[in-house]
Amino acid sequence: MDVHPGLGDATADEVAEAHRQDLAIQDEYGVRFLSYWFSDPAGKAFCLVESPDVESLKACHKAAHGLMPHDVVEVGAPTLAQFMGATQTDENDRATVDGHADTALRAIMFTDIEGSTAVSTSQGDAAAMALVRRHDTIVGQVLERFGGTKIKHTGDGMFASFTSVIRAVNATIAIHRASADRPAEQPQLAVKIGLTVGEPVEDSADLFGASVNMAARICAHAAGGQTLASGTVRDLAIGKDIQFAEMGAIGLKGFPDPVPLYAIMWNNGT
Repeated sequence: MDVHPGLGDATADEVAEAHRQDLAIQDEYGVRFLSYWFSDPAGKAFCLVESPDVESLKACHKAAHGLMPHDVVEVGAPTLAQFMGATQTDENDRATVDGHADTALRAIMFTDIEGSTAVSTSQGDAAAMALVRRHDTIVGQVLERFGGTKIKHTGDGMFASFTSVIRAVNATIAIHRASADRPAEQPQLAVKIGLTVGEPVEDSADLFGASVNMAARICAHAAGGQTLASGTVRDLAIGKDIQFAEMGAIGLKGFPDPVPLYAIMWNNGT
């Protein structure tokens, strides 16, 4: 996947034409352009390409239209499909979701079980594993309901992505509500959730990049039964009847400046 930032006031039609120019000569360079994302008005495009090497990809771009990528991230198809989810393409090969152009932005969610180690110590490993299984069942059902994609397990939690910020926010609320509803004989399942938004290949040799690291760090600061979200999530949820409580700016490991965080209200304003 290559990244073309700074396309300025380029239009979707102009980017589509550049993609058609790539297709016209791709066989000469042994590459195959599969799809692309265009973030408008950010003026940034991403191309998904099968290529024998980076040099062949760049040479094709240069000959076709001269728009050279800022960065190229080598990814395997299964990894990309996990993160980007069930995207489709339109007549121009542009990635779409639910019939609309996909901007390549993803809501990124991390969950973690609060107190699972304490349950293992006080009630035994079987009780702790039952808690993990309940977490996995609840989160799995919620992801299916809200169109989330499970990336992987993270010990006592899960890493997932969404093509819609609002669906991601509503998914966190559904997880908390389902977790609070438990049989009396079972230990309390208190899920911590961190949520942010980002582009998966933003200036990074890692497919998932800084936005994923941020979501994981945010999750670590959340309390059981709480979702903490970045300011980007709150801004994109404006007008959607979702309540946020300002939690102040918190220093996150690996990030130079404190990050403003907001708690998503899900239970009678708490």
